Amino acid sequence: MKIKHLFSNIVLLTALFLASCSSVKISDADSCMERGEYYNAAKAYRKVYNKVKKRELRHLRAESAFKMGECYRHLGQNEAAAGAYRNALRYGYPDSIAVLRLAQSLHGEGKYQAAVKSYEDYLSFRPGDATALSGLAGATASAAIKKNRTRYVVKNARVFNSRRSDFSPMLHGDALYFTTTNEHAKGSLRSEITGQKLSDIWVSRKNEQGKWSAPEPAEGELNTEWDEGIISFSPDGSTMYLTRAVRSASEDTGVEIYTSRRADAQWSAPVKLCIGPDSLSSYAHPAVSPSGEYLYFCSDKPGFGGKDLWRIRLHEPSAHPENLGPDINTSGNEMFPYMLTDSVLLFSSDGHPGLGGLDIFRATLTPRGEWEVYNMGSPINSEGDDFGITYFSPEREAGYFSTNRGDRRGYDHIYSFEMPDIRVTLSGHVYDKEEDPLAAATLRIVGNNGSILKTATRVDGSFSISLQPGVDYVMLAGANGYLNAKQEFTTDSIQEDADYSVDFYLASITKPNIVDNIFYDFDKATLRPESKEALDEIARMLRDNPNISIEMASHTDRRGSDAYNADLSLRRAKSVVDYLIGAGIPSGRLRAKGYGKSQPKLVTKRIARLYPSLHVGQLLDEEYILSLPENLQEVADQINRRTEFQVISVENPMF
Repeated sequence: MKIKHLFSNIVLLTALFLASCSSVKISDADSCMERGEYYNAAKAYRKVYNKVKKRELRHLRAESAFKMGECYRHLGQNEAAAGAYRNALRYGYPDSIAVLRLAQSLHGEGKYQAAVKSYEDYLSFRPGDATALSGLAGATASAAIKKNRTRYVVKNARVFNSRRSDFSPMLHGDALYFTTTNEHAKGSLRSEITGQKLSDIWVSRKNEQGKWSAPEPAEGELNTEWDEGIISFSPDGSTMYLTRAVRSASEDTGVEIYTSRRADAQWSAPVKLCIGPDSLSSYAHPAVSPSGEYLYFCSDKPGFGGKDLWRIRLHEPSAHPENLGPDINTSGNEMFPYMLTDSVLLFSSDGHPGLGGLDIFRATLTPRGEWEVYNMGSPINSEGDDFGITYFSPEREAGYFSTNRGDRRGYDHIYSFEMPDIRVTLSGHVYDKEEDPLAAATLRIVGNNGSILKTATRVDGSFSISLQPGVDYVMLAGANGYLNAKQEFTTDSIQEDADYSVDFYLASITKPNIVDNIFYDFDKATLRPESKEALDEIARMLRDNPNISIEMASHTDRRGSDAYNADLSLRRAKSVVDYLIGAGIPSGRLRAKGYGKSQPKLVTKRIARLYPSLHVGQLLDEEYILSLPENLQEVADQINRRTEFQVISVENPMF
């Protein structure tokens, strides 16, 4: 609920706290309201509203409806608040503030289009109002923010939650401390503000199996019959900073920060912490910086409006508090600070544009001393109140926070959050040049982040391996009897899971390998420009395998004399060798050979897949070609006109 007991809606309490608001007089309801007893006040205003029937008293019905809405708003019951504000307007409530409050309640229900209209209606009365403009911006953007959810996974942490409000979790080693109003809280008093029991500090611990224990009251003398909660720890864990509100029958009492020391596995009785010379303001929601230098907190001290975030140096607690300034604070309320690092602040606000109610914001302190603030987005934030976040560590985007989302009573519950690792998968196949899969081929993958990975292909030649986003990888595939193949690959710096696919084609060491897409001018040995890509690929293969020498062989079809074809094929093979030498391959690793038409091609599985009319193992000699239909004769001649390479020596195999 929005007030989080006394801790969010800081009020000065008087001896009248113990008074009853059972009368149906609106003056009695007003007295409850002035004391911040919203639960009791709401019941009293409803009695007044239901009692007034006369037409001439419509103004009284409008007033009680508006004030009833104010109570529900403070209790975080947005649906009930919106209904009350509508009734106030229906009965002619004279102040346009009712339109703004209706807009805020609709915003908190997640009814963004209706909220936008009400904000615009209010701005027609009060152009330039900062609260309305911020609300309008948030409501306008909310639908898109909820649609474009972040990758955080949010779940109800049921092990910590009771049937009442449980909120403001704080991780401390293997323990999770939090504030609760469950029915087993100490004392018998109930809050006139919420109708729930006064809050205590409870704790749950994680066992060796990583399971959280059932929550129980924190050890020692922390809890009393009054309100305690919303805590932080010193870096060494020996001191707890907590918020406490003690009702007094003799004087006005505000909310203050206390400290407790841990000794012999027990927390000592809290002692009030003196913060600055101002004794009239309330101080709550302590958050110690990881260095232990600063204590951040929330206060109603005069500042930018509502409640602001402040800080003091812990070794100078009597010094004047420092306001965190306009980057953080607004005309609304900023509360529940949490220091993830000395320069990263998490806090909740209803003044910055958001999804409704309190949203959690993350702020980073720049070298210029300015705060860069952004909304944590959905699903961490919702149309309800989201606040009181804690992390396992600065390196891990996971922890707990509290929210009243989905609870019509406005009760708060603890949720877990986690940013799952981005899953980047590289999959593919390793084939030979005939496109047959190679089982047990090995892949070695080296990343510029220092990672070295290794995997083997399955029976079908497939592989799959997990990579990291935003990394440059060099991948080397190899198998017994085949040359290595290298590829370079970069995973994108993405914010979502991704699957990439890469296939490798390995050249055989023991048999010829066809080189596709090498073209010559008709009846000449001159390489055509479109051959460059295939030739460059051969050059890369030779660089990746510097221990081999190859024979480049050229073959012709059946047409022409043996002598002519032998000469043409040799000249063509030499053209390829000359290109490779020009590409930096040593001539001693290359040999040109022209076979003319003396070695017709044997149909392989790959050729049969491309041309189903041809059969595996068939020799494409002249006798067989002449038996084929004319269109297949040209196909067979084209297959025979080929360039191949074959490994002729291997020194010191690398794979």
